[in-house]
Amino acid sequence: QAQLAESGGGLVQAGGSLRLSCAASGRTFTSCAMGWFRQAPGKEREILAAISGIGGSTYYTDSVKGRFTISRDNARNTVYLQMNSLKPEDTAVYYCAARIGIPWYAKSPAGYDSWGQGTQVTVSS
Repeated sequence: QAQLAESGGGLVQAGGSLRLSCAASGRTFTSCAMGWFRQAPGKEREILAAISGIGGSTYYTDSVKGRFTISRDNARNTVYLQMNSLKPEDTAVYYCAARIGIPWYAKSPAGYDSWGQGTQVTVSS
């Protein structure tokens, strides 16, 4: 398993931006597809975006397409989530996760074997 640590969360006004970072260690970073998830109170954890090991492929869930961008810097063992045009409904704890497998990404949290501790994002109206 990889060890993952998120950072960059905080309080932002609606329409604002945040960039989340996730630093990874303990596994060859390029062998891992990485995903960003979030979980709001009383809701299930949902996938937002995923990126393949080399970074050539990405996936976005419909609710964040055009607003969020996932990227990775393999030299720094870090994956990012740039979040623009934030809405109050984006308020949640955000998690990064890692997986190795085929297909390269999974929509379900069960498809990932390593998780960070989460970072809180709060969007005020």
